[in-house]
Amino acid sequence: MKNVLIPTKLNPVAAEMLENNNVNVVQEPDTELTELAKQYPETQALIVRSNKIGPEIIDAFPKLRLIIRAGAGYNTIDTKYARKNNIDVMNTPGANANAVAEEVVALVLGHYRHLVRGDNTTRAGEWEKKKLMGRELTGKTVGIVGLGNIGQLVARRTSGFDVTVLGYDPVISENRAEKIGVKLVDLETLFKESDVVTLHVPETEDTAGMVNRDLLELMKPRATLVNCARAGIINEDDLRAVKSEKEIGFCNDVYPSDEPGEKSVADIADLMLPHLGASTEEANANAARRAAEQFLAYSEHGVTKWVVNKSVPDGLDEAYQELAFQLAYVARHLLGSNKSVNRVECAFYGDLQQYSDWLLPPIVAGTSPEFESQDEFEEATDFAKERDIDLHVRDTDESKNYGESMTVELFAGDEKMQRVSIRGTITENNLVISRINDFDQLYFLPQGYSLLAIYEDRPGVLATITAACGEADVNIEDIRCPHDRSGKKSIAVLKTNKAAPRKVINRIKQEVNAETVCSVALPQH
Repeated sequence: MKNVLIPTKLNPVAAEMLENNNVNVVQEPDTELTELAKQYPETQALIVRSNKIGPEIIDAFPKLRLIIRAGAGYNTIDTKYARKNNIDVMNTPGANANAVAEEVVALVLGHYRHLVRGDNTTRAGEWEKKKLMGRELTGKTVGIVGLGNIGQLVARRTSGFDVTVLGYDPVISENRAEKIGVKLVDLETLFKESDVVTLHVPETEDTAGMVNRDLLELMKPRATLVNCARAGIINEDDLRAVKSEKEIGFCNDVYPSDEPGEKSVADIADLMLPHLGASTEEANANAARRAAEQFLAYSEHGVTKWVVNKSVPDGLDEAYQELAFQLAYVARHLLGSNKSVNRVECAFYGDLQQYSDWLLPPIVAGTSPEFESQDEFEEATDFAKERDIDLHVRDTDESKNYGESMTVELFAGDEKMQRVSIRGTITENNLVISRINDFDQLYFLPQGYSLLAIYEDRPGVLATITAACGEADVNIEDIRCPHDRSGKKSIAVLKTNKAAPRKVINRIKQEVNAETVCSVALPQH
């Protein structure tokens, strides 16, 4: 990967570092990306700042394999579309953190001491000293929503003012919070007790509009709200209503889009800036340097630590996602594609337990062709909820020594519950189905075409099945035919050279009085 395009005014240190490592770099900040795509079709990597990278731009670069956002936020990049096109997206977390943290302090002090109005009126020859009585930050309580890189630096930067720092973050440990001088509280307590509330969380489905009337009404009169995170976190209408009631101060640096024009918060912002959080010489250089370092680590050593749209996290073999899909896909066919699944139960053994969020989407995709396995955990759970499917991950008993394996169970029916249970693992780099219902030690490789039949065990059944296949010119490449634990039932698992026609399925079901017969064409997902 040697062709890098930088379509933005990024500090030149990135281009210099890459060129010193024999990378071909083009940096053109003043040309439209669509035009650059025509000029440089060999581009393999983009390093961007706030550029919008959607499907049209991605499609315009046929050889693109990596996009690096020189900064923390990557909401301007369509990460899902990039993933579907096998393009990794990185950010450079922490590179801009200090710049944003200092901006928070600057905004609060600027608001408290009326710096903008004081400058404007004094330049105009006025003398508003009596009107511009300010407040001090020292001794106040600062509430930080989100204790990532920026939030933790805000705690450190404000500590010199002898403030009490409250923090809300469902991920950080109490031990870590204590080390940085933050007292962890719930969100309601933070808004109720803070003189300054500063927001440092990404905008997601969970955080969109999270700062609403319920929280705002808890704030102290004349408390100050600072948003240097994302615009959508605040419900503007609720802030507009409560601000007039409680005289809440509002300092803002973020908007739905970074472009000229009227801003919807202009009437409620006491101090507003044009998204200057990361706009320092030092932050720009840090982000540029980090972007170059990450590119070199990625292209030369395969380091994917900073990829934000991974199909799998570090430590999880992507093959286990394929296995999860195949287990659900086979189970769906055994249950009957005409039956409505109303419950999916999964169990992940060994180290796979920690990766359930990445294994559930392919399981849901194997259950329903309407869902794409590249989608994320939240989308998988939403999809299941919309269709009244109970999606459940069971606790596992590690004393069973199943190793790195997983079980997928599908349920259908209300009055007469029907169930299919399948366990699988990976051995010698092969995806293997080791159990179907009570048929153990199958060691069936889920690939290509297969015919499966479950029936009451008796002599001659297997001969009937193979005869039906032979007469239909379906060649049998492998057969597994174990009994269940009771010894009363058998399962025939036949690997075939092509899909068994419907007439063969019907014939087998009728002639052997099979409980279940299905033909499965297993896709490589």
